[in-house]
Amino acid sequence: MLKLANYIGGQFAPAASGGWLEDFEPATGRMYARTPDSHKTDMDNAVAAAQRAFPAWSATPAVERGEWLHKLAALVERDLEKLARAESTDSGKPIALARSVDIPRAVANLRFFAAAAGQFASESHAMESGAINYTLRSPLGVVGCISPWNLPLYLFTWKLAPALAAGNCVVVKPSELTPMTAYLFAELCLEAGFPAGVLNVVHGLGPKAGTVLVEHPAVKAISFTGGTRTGADIAARAAPKFKKLSLELGGKNPTLVFADCDFGRTVQESVRAAFSNQGEICLCGSRILIERDLYARFRDAFVAHIRALRLGDPLEESTEQGAVISEAHLQKVLGYIELAKKEGGKILCGGRRARLDGRCADGWFTEPTVIENLPYDCRTNQEEIFGPVVTLIPFDTEDEAVAWANGTPYGLAASLWSRDTSRCHRIAARLEAGLIWVNCWMLRDLRVPMGGVKQSGTGREGGWEAMRFFTEARNVCVKYE
Repeated sequence: MLKLANYIGGQFAPAASGGWLEDFEPATGRMYARTPDSHKTDMDNAVAAAQRAFPAWSATPAVERGEWLHKLAALVERDLEKLARAESTDSGKPIALARSVDIPRAVANLRFFAAAAGQFASESHAMESGAINYTLRSPLGVVGCISPWNLPLYLFTWKLAPALAAGNCVVVKPSELTPMTAYLFAELCLEAGFPAGVLNVVHGLGPKAGTVLVEHPAVKAISFTGGTRTGADIAARAAPKFKKLSLELGGKNPTLVFADCDFGRTVQESVRAAFSNQGEICLCGSRILIERDLYARFRDAFVAHIRALRLGDPLEESTEQGAVISEAHLQKVLGYIELAKKEGGKILCGGRRARLDGRCADGWFTEPTVIENLPYDCRTNQEEIFGPVVTLIPFDTEDEAVAWANGTPYGLAASLWSRDTSRCHRIAARLEAGLIWVNCWMLRDLRVPMGGVKQSGTGREGGWEAMRFFTEARNVCVKYE
């Protein structure tokens, strides 16, 4: 039985209370590790360690801060296979996905912001009246990052890298459901000799540890990725304290398919957009709107692709669909499938809990599910399921497609498939989403802003947006003769 520890002030320690949380392997349904059940004392200690480290870290030249991030990136790359296996075991995702996407992206995050540290610049504005304005951007101090369970190390590094590059000291609370790679990353910090207290990792539950981090008076900003309900709670707690907030929340993302699309590529990429990581990615396209003339052909080809997906043990190289994160989440997904039936939906494939043999006999697996015959405004098409469930909806006109695509409380991402360039630009300008892909999906440039509108969040991550979020701007106006 593995026992994880908090990483505070450059040292590993259990929770002050001595309490533990159980960490389960989704593929087997069995506990395989224990995680510190941290509370206020642990979080206070972490914030205090960050405060002590801040003067020296913020005074460290930006290029040198970047060199530290490059050093960590090299260690993550060295341990890619170990980290990929840990990620697969802890989250249920296929190891091939963790190896090809999650861990390489963590490396890319660290290297991108390592380079950005030395390139970050600010603005100046000359005035005709004989004055010049320039903007100073200073690190905030201690900042808090709360990372989710679906892309654990990927999004853990996406938050801490710009915060550290900008000169802040960081306290991170990883998801209690997937703590393993955050713990392993902390071990790499210790191996690298990373300055004590600059990065602190505190494990635990949201109500015990996360809430303390959000409400702590010394924490100047919170970056959170997760569910909309939790994001709303964080916003309510942080607002009276005037903290900076970046909230990347839920999505109910549309995929718009027009009859003139590149058919083969559109089907293939729509499958990937719908079922990557068992649909447990906030950017997944869970509502596919198809022009009616193409509907039957697209539906049949799409379902054939889904039936061919290999569901199995996440640690097997050939597995394309792994386990969902928890028993509770499995029941949530199955509950939405039953709701879809009650709403008149027709199950085209899947729709049941998957049962595997061998070591995964008790694992939390769901068959990839495709549903048609549902109205765009039913609950199944309005509420985030966050699992391997997709609905197909035919449309007749461009205006209808846009209205239905926008017709949810969410606005995180969308993808659009058509060979008509004018149409693509026209529709992209009308879609209510923070990220819009045209004839592609999940093609990410780390320089561009990422975030959602409506109930999908507030603020932007990525590139200079992230660096600006983790700094305070001060304008200096100098009058000269």
